[in-house]
Amino acid sequence: MGNIRDIRTLLAETPFFEGMPEEHLTTIAACGRLVRFRAGEFLLREGEEANTFYLIREGIVAIESDIPGAGPLSVARVGAGGITGYSWLFPPHSNSFDSLALTNVAAVALDGACLRGKSEADHELGYQLMKRFAQVVLDRLQAARRQVLDVYGNGSVNASSD
Repeated sequence: MGNIRDIRTLLAETPFFEGMPEEHLTTIAACGRLVRFRAGEFLLREGEEANTFYLIREGIVAIESDIPGAGPLSVARVGAGGITGYSWLFPPHSNSFDSLALTNVAAVALDGACLRGKSEADHELGYQLMKRFAQVVLDRLQAARRQVLDVYGNGSVNASSD
């Protein structure tokens, strides 16, 4: 487990936290810990309680949704500097996607319950987090839309060529 100063430095070096005030980085770091996952392990499971998000330091994580009868649909891949897990921020705090380690992964795990409490006490911190996570949600929504268009676009092209 890393100390707060190490985690704060890792956060500060990440584009996601660019422009975040120093005192907020320190507050966020106090809610973090260093973690590792092996290839094939899940960081997050769709439908489970969401109380953590991850800043990926090394490795590749697939953001997926399980499609009944079809298996997992990959929505995005996240590498070093990327974030997985935004559902901790939004009620009912249930993961919207699976996050699967495709390779060995090193990450900073940030405790969502800790950050929700700190954001309630410091609304500027909450605003800083919300505007960053709103971009992540938008990016994932656009990625999911592209996947749906690929799946159904290819399906209709194949159907019309028969």
